Amino acid sequence: MTTDDACATEEADPGADPAVDLGGEPNPSSSLRTFGAVVQALREHAGLSRAELGTWVRYSKHTVASVELGRRMPDESFVELAEVALGDTGALRKAAKYLTRGEPGLAAWFRQWARLERLAVSLATYECRLVPGLLQTEGYMRALCENDIPPLTDEDLEATVRARLERQRLLHERPGTTFDFIVEEAVFMRRLGGIEVTRELLDHVLGLISRRNVTLQVMAADSEQHACLAGPVRLLETPDGQWLAYSEGQENGRLIADRKEVSRIQKRYARLRSQALSPKESAGLLERMRGEL
Repeated sequence: MTTDDACATEEADPGADPAVDLGGEPNPSSSLRTFGAVVQALREHAGLSRAELGTWVRYSKHTVASVELGRRMPDESFVELAEVALGDTGALRKAAKYLTRGEPGLAAWFRQWARLERLAVSLATYECRLVPGLLQTEGYMRALCENDIPPLTDEDLEATVRARLERQRLLHERPGTTFDFIVEEAVFMRRLGGIEVTRELLDHVLGLISRRNVTLQVMAADSEQHACLAGPVRLLETPDGQWLAYSEGQENGRLIADRKEVSRIQKRYARLRSQALSPKESAGLLERMRGEL
């Protein structure tokens, strides 16, 4: 899985600020990353390409790449066939004993941020690609996963949906935490999954933003100003008043702790809030969009 929001399943960069406490763990999904690095090292030592190893293990080169990058849990067949193909040293069999899935359903590079969210007193999100994960319906989640490339297995799809629904408990279990969202109008215009899924999504979002601690602002498609053209971003405030940021692209994410960089992102987000529709205007827009379906 990606990210919490889209469907993908490297790691966040904690930045250079020594004052940040990131929970004392070395890396998200470190066992998968380590196993993947061993596979890659043995493959390169054997002089095989990913496609050639894929022939040995009866998987595509894309699956081999996912294992090497720590994004996919190898099954027993992969381990055994790769072991034989790469010298039968026993290294892969031994390394496989220590593999853990971590938190299934969330992208490896997103898990560290997801853990920080549970402690945050304030969360702010700007999205231009899709509805933020905390606001998604199950139908919308499934539509995202159905569009994922390469296709997910049924097991991975269900794990993704479960993980995202579990993450949404934040909205209900932390009434003292503020959740602020700025989302592009085009995101709600896209009828991902069809009209029924879109209707349900709009009803769901309208219900959530009626909560006192949840605010949504829509960035109008015809706006002539835009402070966050660099892409989607998230911000959070820790209980001790420290701010962190998170930026994500395809197949990667980055946790930002450097104070100067976080400050720049805060300024952009603050400016964007002034450029977006007000919460009341945003709710009215979503209601009109719902009525037109």
